[in-house]
Amino acid sequence: MERRDFNKMLLACGALAAFGVSPAPRALAQHREGGLTAILQPEPPILNLALNQQTPTGVVGGKIFESLLSYDFDLQPMRQLAESWEISEDGKMYTFRLVKNAKWHDGEPFTAADVVFSCADLLMEVHPRARANFDRCESIVARDDHTVVFTLKEPFAPFILAFEASSAPILPRHLYEGQDYRNSPYNNKPVGTGPFKFSEWVRGSHIHLTAFPDYYQEGKPHLTEIYYRIVPDAASRAVAMETGEAQLAQWMDIETFDVERLAALDHLTMTTKGYELFSPVLWIEINNRREPMNDKRFRQALMHLTDKKFVAERIMFGLAKPATGPIASTTRFFESDVKQYELSVEKATALLDEIGLKPDSDGKRITLRFAVAPYGEMWVRTAEYFRQAVAPAGIEVILDSYDIGGWASAISNWDFDLTTNMLYQYGDPALGVARTYISSNIRKGVMFSNTSGYSNPDIDRLFDEAAVETSDARRQELYSEAQRILVEDAPLLWLTEQRYPTIYDARIENLITTSTGVNGNFAAARYAE
Repeated sequence: MERRDFNKMLLACGALAAFGVSPAPRALAQHREGGLTAILQPEPPILNLALNQQTPTGVVGGKIFESLLSYDFDLQPMRQLAESWEISEDGKMYTFRLVKNAKWHDGEPFTAADVVFSCADLLMEVHPRARANFDRCESIVARDDHTVVFTLKEPFAPFILAFEASSAPILPRHLYEGQDYRNSPYNNKPVGTGPFKFSEWVRGSHIHLTAFPDYYQEGKPHLTEIYYRIVPDAASRAVAMETGEAQLAQWMDIETFDVERLAALDHLTMTTKGYELFSPVLWIEINNRREPMNDKRFRQALMHLTDKKFVAERIMFGLAKPATGPIASTTRFFESDVKQYELSVEKATALLDEIGLKPDSDGKRITLRFAVAPYGEMWVRTAEYFRQAVAPAGIEVILDSYDIGGWASAISNWDFDLTTNMLYQYGDPALGVARTYISSNIRKGVMFSNTSGYSNPDIDRLFDEAAVETSDARRQELYSEAQRILVEDAPLLWLTEQRYPTIYDARIENLITTSTGVNGNFAAARYAE
């Protein structure tokens, strides 16, 4: 045996040990109803989608919890817990007729009371996006056990997009009403209406879901169970997919440099569909509260030092394209006519000199700390690249490592200089973009809000006006102006628009069926016969 083959065998054995099995040939289900083993990295802090919207929670929670709607690849609404819906001519009343045979995983019936409780009470207290959406409602009432009416204070064009599982998860009223939402025992033993119910969570090892036999869609789900295996090591994740011990890797489970190789294997296939609703933009987040980061000239200097093309090509390996601003080009109301920042150390240092940041005898102007997001090697490499990119201008960057909970706590409590982040856009700037920049969403302790602390009354006005405007042409004008101001102010350093790979066993059918991809409920997924 050659040395490289021996090393590969050792690596494979280590990966399979992490999955709790011994090395063996692939042995997968040979019929439509079978189990699925998926990789999950990092491990979620909790499993309640109302309280936590980080990616791992969304992946697992999307099988357990549901909302009223899902959305197809063109972002058109699809039935979920609502079987039909109507919007009044004035755009202020949304009437949802709910499925009549849905049950909670503990056997209790699902009714309109659960929807009213979730949207009017629980989510308003704990969910940053849902709070912003449902605060626009004059009332949320149950007309009967299977009809809910949302009446808006004024028209809100993207309201119909506010009902996917992570944006408005419906939780059981009978388990949460009158309880401390944040400390409920059901946050880690969730009870939903989805096609899979919670079975077990062994911290550091796996989360086990089993098919819910009383699911309201007849004949579904086809899969009997899903094991989400926690595998921190990137090489082990790749080997698990290569050997067939795992049948699904999503988001950034597989490092970008390994995607092409794995996708070419005969037993695997790959798609980048299923992220249309999210359309994430990767950025370097800057704490605008701290000097000198509260001066836009300093932030502009960082823009001049950052090579977005390098990040897209050398770190993302083509699974991204350079971003030009806060709205992705795949999302409505994108504006391309914005300020461009030439890659130039000379221009950056001129700005730094202008604001009085002079280099010392060693050439150093300032030291900043970078909170590295704990989601894998791509995030580490991006932070390392940024540290190198700004060094020629005399900016020293120290990288700090966190676990997922510690990182979220530091960012949400504004205890950072720099970090990387990547928020979903949810099909409309009013839902996924405005929250990062409007002053009213500066909320300490709340993740995925305006954690950078950027505040500009003009931006507040433009986003407010665009949200309630009913003319798409006028909305484009307002959002175009907002994008030009934001790119000039540079509250964040927008790097790339992401294209995520989902790599899975080639025999699995109907895995990615909506614009929420692997965060969907997998009710239709099955193995081909």
